[in-house]
Amino acid sequence: MSNPHFGPSHLLSFALIGAGFLLICVAWKTLYGAQPEGRIATEGAYAYVRHPQYVGFVLVLLGFLVQWPTLLTLAMFPLLVVMYGRLARMEEREVLQQFGEAYCPYMRKVPADFPTRSGLLGRRPEAPRRA
Repeated sequence: MSNPHFGPSHLLSFALIGAGFLLICVAWKTLYGAQPEGRIATEGAYAYVRHPQYVGFVLVLLGFLVQWPTLLTLAMFPLLVVMYGRLARMEEREVLQQFGEAYCPYMRKVPADFPTRSGLLGRRPEAPRRA
């Protein structure tokens, strides 16, 4: 008899949840370093997507959905994804008010939530700029 916790769906869910938490932690560290300096976080995970923490949350939610596909998780997943999307747009409006035109080139260059293939393969994260 095999252990169901090591079946393909559980392994996939563990990978999604782990990747999500890792992305949240890495992005939080970058953002935590940029905020006190009053600069836009554009390095690390932020070089690939503008909202890596929300992408991480969605990966965790997807992992839970794969592991426990109940009516509740099926109903909550799209609702939470929409809510995180709205929160990301609201935060972008705040960042635009705070940083103005300095944020626009970053918005044009980096996608909001899904890294582009060329971005993943060709772009190296920029090193933080020191004044």
